[in-house]
Amino acid sequence: MKKILITGQSSYIGTSIQAYIGEHCKDWKADTASVRNGAWKDIDFGSYDCVLHMAGKAHADVGHVSKDVKREYYEVNYELTKEVAKQAKKAGVKQFIYPGSVIVYGESAPYGTEKRITADTKPDPANFYGDSKWRADEAVQKLNSENFKTVVLRLPMVYGKGSKGNYPQLSKIAKKIPIFPNVSNTRSMIYIENLCEFICEIIEYEDGGVFFPQNEEYTSTAQMVKTIAESADRRIILTKALNPIVWLMSKMPGKIGRLVNKAFGNCTYEKSLSDYRGNKYQVYNFKDSIRRTEGQ
Repeated sequence: MKKILITGQSSYIGTSIQAYIGEHCKDWKADTASVRNGAWKDIDFGSYDCVLHMAGKAHADVGHVSKDVKREYYEVNYELTKEVAKQAKKAGVKQFIYPGSVIVYGESAPYGTEKRITADTKPDPANFYGDSKWRADEAVQKLNSENFKTVVLRLPMVYGKGSKGNYPQLSKIAKKIPIFPNVSNTRSMIYIENLCEFICEIIEYEDGGVFFPQNEEYTSTAQMVKTIAESADRRIILTKALNPIVWLMSKMPGKIGRLVNKAFGNCTYEKSLSDYRGNKYQVYNFKDSIRRTEGQ
């Protein structure tokens, strides 16, 4: 029997993996705990085989934020992660899993340009959020040892039923508008159940290292919107006639340009980076993952 502690009681990935373990790993036990405000100091880490540190401050608009907000990102994403990992190691935990992010490689490539991350690509955060994640990433790796396996998951966009961020917005758009720009951008993404399966395999085999899980297929914003619409029995027309407008908006300064480049930009992991034990974790293909996300 494996005992897992999941930090971050309101974390989307954390709550999802706890439910997944309850359904698929009957002989495991997964508990959750808050680690905010020094609560981690009172946790008996020594009774667990693995700690999944899912507590963190999520990505937000980094355009205009105060120094206090920036400091909070570093306190939660970096300092807290480092201290919890050190405490887990001291207590004799065998494995520590940290959900890093593709954001450590900077922002997505703007509309019309390509960004392919390979084994030779060096992290290069573009803002304080990415830097806070990168510092935590490094700190966790430095604690790795023979008796304390550390796992960093440099995650692309995670989506699934109940997810937050970009997916719910795209879902609303797909169910309302009749046409959408047919922009051929490419994205690495991972469906939440594929990610949960990946994490379970990492725990099962007690592996350590830096990992890049993703779906088997790359996808595009247009493909995602079309598939969501189809899952809701709606017809949506993808047209390249709107692409010049997207291009023009991507060149606009400020928030509009950032949002357009975020929505239609390019960012992929080289597929070989994501190979893991035969890729059995890629349980659901893209279309099936959308149907499951939309409750079908």
